[in-house]
Amino acid sequence: MEHLSFLDLFQGIATLAAADPKIMFGRIFLMLLGFLLIYLGTRGVLEPLLMIPMGLGMSAVNAGVMFLEGGKPGTLFVDPLLSDPNDLMNIMQIDWLQPIYTLTFSNGLIACLVFMGIGVLLDVGYVMARPFQSMFIALCAELGTIAVFPIAVALGLTEREAAAVATIGGADGPMVLFTSLILAKHLFVSITVVGYLYLGLTYGGYPYLIKWLVPKHIRGISMPVEKTKKISRSQKMVFAVVSCTLLCLLFPVAAPLFFSLFLGVAVRESGITEFSKLLGETFLYGATFFLGLTLGVLCEANTLLEPTVLKLLLLGMLALLISALGGLLGGYILYFATGGKYNPIIGIAGVSCVPTTAKVVQKIAAEANPNAMILPHALGANISGVITSAVIAATFISVLR
Repeated sequence: MEHLSFLDLFQGIATLAAADPKIMFGRIFLMLLGFLLIYLGTRGVLEPLLMIPMGLGMSAVNAGVMFLEGGKPGTLFVDPLLSDPNDLMNIMQIDWLQPIYTLTFSNGLIACLVFMGIGVLLDVGYVMARPFQSMFIALCAELGTIAVFPIAVALGLTEREAAAVATIGGADGPMVLFTSLILAKHLFVSITVVGYLYLGLTYGGYPYLIKWLVPKHIRGISMPVEKTKKISRSQKMVFAVVSCTLLCLLFPVAAPLFFSLFLGVAVRESGITEFSKLLGETFLYGATFFLGLTLGVLCEANTLLEPTVLKLLLLGMLALLISALGGLLGGYILYFATGGKYNPIIGIAGVSCVPTTAKVVQKIAAEANPNAMILPHALGANISGVITSAVIAATFISVLR
């Protein structure tokens, strides 16, 4: 038996020592970033269901690099770049997360499962009660998507790549995943990881942006109680069915996502509690957990440390910043149009992560004025944002596919 050295025994350390300095420091950085995501998730700063498995996966995959056949460094987690069917079938019997990635990520299924769960959470009555205000805010909050597309093209990305990264501005993770998968599959891993990282991190920054741009006495404006007609379940069901059919007719390429979203809405309004629990808890929590876990293990240094990724990081952050500014601009337009009766921070809720941004603005309003209630209006903008981001992404896909 040959003498085994320390590095032969502990291959994670061996691959770290043998790697290019850029990869070595990248792996160390990503391990530490994983620790940070876990900490922020456990403290409730970021979404724990997504960030804890994502952070642990990120740390584990960058620690668990070893020498594979031919001395090539790799892991036993997942290989997202395989396309040859024979190689793929072989690796599915080796990499433990490969079946989940191949059968749920690379065909967009996990995005559809998340959208079904989101649909169960959506009360479209908030949109139907004030459709014009809600849709106006949602359109303004898509400014990041529209603005970043030409910027990305100017920085050297193709139109398809630019559209994929620009959808980060809609702040809708499943939509980012779906769009990048169709338009820029070679950047799918990077764009999706960047999108979800910045979705989590940017929500932590939005409260500071609001407090910087909106004075306290305006942040505390309480929306007046309106005499709105009660919207019945049957009316909401009709809205869901007609909207789903119309959007699928206009944008067939995104029909799976529209169907998934409005299926959740239809289940909610049908009153079938067993299905609501299945989609809103089992499907949504399960899909979100494996989404975070798989995204974490996709954050391997060799995959992420490409020159293009830096552009994606900057563009993703810029898209979310501009979308927030666009939402606030829309909120201020309604504030002045109503003679100071509309709370402009509702505009942030148009950045469409349901219900996170709606809860963020309600919390900030309550801090400025404990009696302020803006949540119904914020949820209307929030839900409209989901629909608007889906329509814009579908438009990109239809035009550029």
